[in-house]
Amino acid sequence: MTQTVMLIAKFAAIGFFMALVPHLAHAEPAVVVTDHVRAELVAQAPEGISPGKPLWLGLAITHQPHWHTYWKNPGDSGLPTTLNWVLPTGFVAGDIVWPTPRRLPLGPLVNYGYEGQVLLPVSVAVPADFAGSTLTVRLHAEWLVCKEICLPESGDFHIEISARSPTTSHRELFDAARVATPRAVPGASASGRVVGAALAIEVHGLPAPAQGQALQFMAEDAGVIDHAGQVEQRWAGTTLRLRVPLSLQRSESPDALKVVLSAPNQSAGWMLTIPIVGGWSAGAAASAVAVADVSAATAPAFMLALLFALAGGAMLNLMPCVFPVLSLKIFGFAQRGGDRRRAIAGGLAYTAGVVFSFIALACLLLVLRAGGEQLGWGFQLQSPVFVSVLAALFTLIGLNLAGVFEFGTLLPGTVAGYRAKNPLVDDALSGALAVAIASPCTAPFMGAALGAALTESVPRAMAIFAALGLGMAAPYLAATLWPGFARLLPRPGPWMLRFKVIMAFPMFATVVWLLWVLGQQTGVDAMAGMAGALIALAFACWTIGTPVHSRRARVLLAGSGLFMLALATALVWPALRSETAASGQAQTQGAGQWAPWSVAAVEQARTAGKPVFVDFTAAWCITCQFNKRTTLADAGLLAEFETRQVVLLRADWTRRDPAITQQLALLGRSGVPVYAIYGTKTDSPQVLSELLTVEEVRSALGNL
Repeated sequence: MTQTVMLIAKFAAIGFFMALVPHLAHAEPAVVVTDHVRAELVAQAPEGISPGKPLWLGLAITHQPHWHTYWKNPGDSGLPTTLNWVLPTGFVAGDIVWPTPRRLPLGPLVNYGYEGQVLLPVSVAVPADFAGSTLTVRLHAEWLVCKEICLPESGDFHIEISARSPTTSHRELFDAARVATPRAVPGASASGRVVGAALAIEVHGLPAPAQGQALQFMAEDAGVIDHAGQVEQRWAGTTLRLRVPLSLQRSESPDALKVVLSAPNQSAGWMLTIPIVGGWSAGAAASAVAVADVSAATAPAFMLALLFALAGGAMLNLMPCVFPVLSLKIFGFAQRGGDRRRAIAGGLAYTAGVVFSFIALACLLLVLRAGGEQLGWGFQLQSPVFVSVLAALFTLIGLNLAGVFEFGTLLPGTVAGYRAKNPLVDDALSGALAVAIASPCTAPFMGAALGAALTESVPRAMAIFAALGLGMAAPYLAATLWPGFARLLPRPGPWMLRFKVIMAFPMFATVVWLLWVLGQQTGVDAMAGMAGALIALAFACWTIGTPVHSRRARVLLAGSGLFMLALATALVWPALRSETAASGQAQTQGAGQWAPWSVAAVEQARTAGKPVFVDFTAAWCITCQFNKRTTLADAGLLAEFETRQVVLLRADWTRRDPAITQQLALLGRSGVPVYAIYGTKTDSPQVLSELLTVEEVRSALGNL
């Protein structure tokens, strides 16, 4: 009997569980927890759910320390939280009743939002024919949570509310939200008028707690005021006079401005609607004057960016990635001998090629970024196809210098004749080639200049990129203009043939580096395939450059070489186009103390009270690799990192990574290398120089 009862109980339990499984499979939680917030769907129905009775829903957000979400007008940046309700037919959810926010200054910006705990309540209208026993509520919410960085998050919520009994479990939350809601002021009056580049506002009838207080002014309407601007206020008895600066990028002209005024030590503010007397046309001329004033005020910063660009461009010539092209230019000097006019013309053509290429590359970068692409300086080296094309180009240059073939034999007669008659075209193209190779490098001063360029207007950005080009071309141009430089070079002679062959080896060394970059991006199989394609390219060049006695032999020999090249290219092409690259981990595997970078990893370390050192790097960045093998490999420095419990993270930008691009932009940079130290005492990271030294890192560690 006992065994029978136990068996029946087991089957009953199994049946109950199987009946429950479908509901569990589709259940959505009332609470969603991320690394930065805890969000909960809550409800209040103090008299149950019936027509005419109050029903409130809301999203309660509890933020981790120093993190925040945003008000309906986020200010200079950010996004408001959005709530998308799924309710039974007839139920209508109103708008969010936003609590009074607080100002959140961030450098030159001011945002509005919430820290700690906040409830975003919504009133719900119950239909007249509702007679159910429960109410099913679903919600999809999206919010942007920020600290030094911003992360979009979302959650799907689900609750069942009893309609026959009161729901008051979160009464304290709803009561606090009501207290924090901005209050209308009966009997108060206000008006605003555009005066110059500001809005002059006069308010009468504010309540006693606001009288004489230094009030914070927050506009509900976006695109009107300068949130970070200084608001002038003056009390004349019970009348408050405000002068609020207008935004230089004002996009809205409302007939009436909705604002919230809040006082210190007050949990809630006062809500006003301020009609604009006389319209907005009076501010147009003054706004233009204000823009001119701001442009004048920022002129020193712009001039400093231009100087940094000139200095950084000049120092690019010291980067090892530019050496192969410079060696060709030195060889060109020697070939010209004492023909100074030709040398000056070549220098000017080279300068034009460099500057034009910088501007063209900058235009492409800015256009792609405007289209939503997360790109930075050197973005073209993030493409395996582009790296492969460069490797093939340098292989061709090396083979040409080694005497395997002559470019004239590959070009159609008309093109070869044009090239012979216009040697300056070669100089301009060598400038373009120098830019293509130099673009992965970020010299000292250059990082700040590039970061400034990508935040400026298009004309100013173009001027900064042009200054980079002028700085890079300046040493070569100065050498062509200085008569004494030509006298330092040996006279043309037989030695030039040997020197020409020697110059092939830096080209082949560059090919080895590019193949290594390709291996970091796509894996060893693609790298080996590209090496095979380069061998086929060398074979094709040999077949074309080998002298033969008959036209038929020429066709057969060259045809076999071109066939091998086409076959090798077809075989390696799928690997180069593959998006399953191994780049992200290649830089960190076997790196010992280094771990892959992520926003979460930085925050986790800082929450644990540990400082963080981040190496923003890429395989194609020569400066990055130099620093990695010198300063960042210093045994003493690594020991000091360990002693101070510094978490070492490596952000590998070898292939495109929007998260790294965004983080670089937040640091005011658009390319690598970038080295940032995040301390535990301050929120702002310390950015170090591009050419890193042990002493600089130790000094920064001492400030933690």
